Amino acid sequence: MEAIRPVPRTLLRDRAYAAIRDAIVAGELEPGAVVRDADLAERLGLSRAPVREAFSRLVDEGLLESKPQSYTRVTPLVAADVRDAAAVVGALHELVTRTAVPRLTEADLAVMRAANERFAAAVRAGDVDAALRADDDLHEVLVQASGNRAAAATVARYTPLIRRLERRRFGEGGNCRSAGLHERLIDACAAGDTAEAVRVTAEIWRGLEELAD
Repeated sequence: MEAIRPVPRTLLRDRAYAAIRDAIVAGELEPGAVVRDADLAERLGLSRAPVREAFSRLVDEGLLESKPQSYTRVTPLVAADVRDAAAVVGALHELVTRTAVPRLTEADLAVMRAANERFAAAVRAGDVDAALRADDDLHEVLVQASGNRAAAATVARYTPLIRRLERRRFGEGGNCRSAGLHERLIDACAAGDTAEAVRVTAEIWRGLEELAD
């Protein structure tokens, strides 16, 4: 039966990575919390090996810190780290926007508009998680349209550091980014105005750097 075959090890590793990363970003695993591969493996229904591999990746990305033979724990929220990540991710979003705008299709613009509608609705409802997912969906259109795989990989690596603080600040009653900025971005993209789209993108990510302050 060809439909039933072993699940590739890499998929198990990626599944463990995504689940643990999301728990850290959402605050389910709080800063300073000690994590154990055996405990998380049981919760995820996995063996310890893919969880250990996920730990290694998360240490490399700054969401976990580890002392050999001692502990692995969730890193504290450090404003300087978030500012640095936001500066890098923002610069890359400007880069991909510059490349993507001339390539966008009507279907791409429709996806961006729908994502912004979900974003605005989530902000009104106070649903931070849904707002951040919609925000990611909107900007991902530009990342994918640019075709820049190096930028996409770097954005994916550092965005969780930013989302972690963003979610906490919004959960404490802070303001979510304005859907109006997204509207300006979409309008510039629809008009083929690359310079304006890049300016709005810079404004969006500058606000995230300020959030860290």
